[in-house]
Amino acid sequence: MERMNVHKAVRERYAVLARQGPCCAGTTPQGDASLQERTSKALGYTEGQLQAIPAGANLGLGCGNPTALASLREGEVVLDLGSGAGIDCFLAANVVGETGKVIGVDMTAEMIERARANVEKSNRHNIEFRLGEIENLPAADDFVDVVISNCVINLSPDKRRVFREAYRVLRPGGRLMVSDIVLRRPLPEEVISSIEAYVGCVAGASLLSDYCSAIEAAGFQGVEVVSETSAEAAFPDAVPQKIADETGVATEVVQQATDAVISVNVWAEKPLLQARGEREG
Repeated sequence: MERMNVHKAVRERYAVLARQGPCCAGTTPQGDASLQERTSKALGYTEGQLQAIPAGANLGLGCGNPTALASLREGEVVLDLGSGAGIDCFLAANVVGETGKVIGVDMTAEMIERARANVEKSNRHNIEFRLGEIENLPAADDFVDVVISNCVINLSPDKRRVFREAYRVLRPGGRLMVSDIVLRRPLPEEVISSIEAYVGCVAGASLLSDYCSAIEAAGFQGVEVVSETSAEAAFPDAVPQKIADETGVATEVVQQATDAVISVNVWAEKPLLQARGEREG
């Protein structure tokens, strides 16, 4: 699938979610706040964290809680790739405090609008949201201490470029902590070609080994899969059915394919000293 088509499909889907709240492609049905909260807790968010964010910041679209494992410290600068309505940005801002800063980047204008409205409601002064693609981050070189992301990089058609961009904006010694969807084994071609599967975080996922290799190729060291769990919470039954309806592939085959999908938390670090020519061009 061409990059432009992927970005268009993702923008359209997430623009709808930004305007209406989570629906079929998200982890929870629209308007079901209790199920959304249970799902968030299953992904690693605590009751205290969920109470500490503005209403409307949690759309139930993640597959983990990267802030829980990023070991954030007061005064640090954090960049969130694909920040959505801002749930992880608000959690990070609570940790880094007023001496720190959190920047959320999202390519969907409607998500940025919603996130900025959430900032206004919360009266926070250490968060900003920028419109941009994660393959071309609107941030300076060596600018941030920590890069986080939650179930977004799998949607990118050029993941190696995303990790190179993350490496570029991190200061030497900076940390990467991402929660994402990856694969235990390859998916059938019929599923890979499905736009519905792509925006549902299935077809865009890489094999875990390829995902980690892309991080290493960007120049990161110490790449570690901190945790690995079933991605079942991120895929309601409606998603395999939609993929089956679109592709004509039997629902049972699609279900077996999506069973290959797992959720992981991956940590890596930018070296303090960078060798010339270290990064892949």
